[in-house]
Amino acid sequence: MSKPAVLFFLAVSLASVSRAADSGPRTEACQLAVLRNGFTIQYARSEVAAQTTRLWLCADAGSGYIEVGNGEIVGHEAMPNAAPSTPPPQASTPKTTARDPIEKLIAGAARRQGIDPDFVASVVKAESGFAPTATSPKGARGLMQLMPHTAASLGVTDVFDPASNLEGGTRYLRQLLDRYDGDAVKALAAYNAGPQRVADFGGIPPFPETYAYVARIIQDYNRKKLEKSASAPAGK
Repeated sequence: MSKPAVLFFLAVSLASVSRAADSGPRTEACQLAVLRNGFTIQYARSEVAAQTTRLWLCADAGSGYIEVGNGEIVGHEAMPNAAPSTPPPQASTPKTTARDPIEKLIAGAARRQGIDPDFVASVVKAESGFAPTATSPKGARGLMQLMPHTAASLGVTDVFDPASNLEGGTRYLRQLLDRYDGDAVKALAAYNAGPQRVADFGGIPPFPETYAYVARIIQDYNRKKLEKSASAPAGK
């Protein structure tokens, strides 16, 4: 029996997603909406209604908006070194081409473990920025930043080999998802801080690094899904 795929999840409930029909280049500085669950959403401007607040996404999150319940937003903060939101430059052809093989490896490993490839790609982006030879000060290595003992337990002999690293890291992510009954937030927290810390605190450990890590991956994953939803043909 094939393993269940990780379902599309959101840190907040989305009432609607839309592309602006009349939007031009935006000049507002991006800000952070702080949510009750500890996550944040980057937005360029907001519109408050009776029950919901519409947050227009910054340019790097796609041209559109999401709506969240007013009670879910507990505050707003300025982004460090916030700059006017402008459309991002088009990625150069060499950069896109260079990442293609890694994306194909991600898709294959994710498919074998029954995980959404976009989810795995968001983890890889947060862990290593898609750099196969990345090494952290703590000794984590490769695309999915495997520690030596974790790599050994997964049978990964060359952590700098993209295919081996992705295969082992995705398998470990699958193990964590199964351990927490598909709870992606706990799985991500355990991937960052370790399963023992999640057990000790009954959820995300109260570490700023772990909160930021989980939020960063969820926000990147949601952005991809929002963009795909907004660009999908009507009726599909």
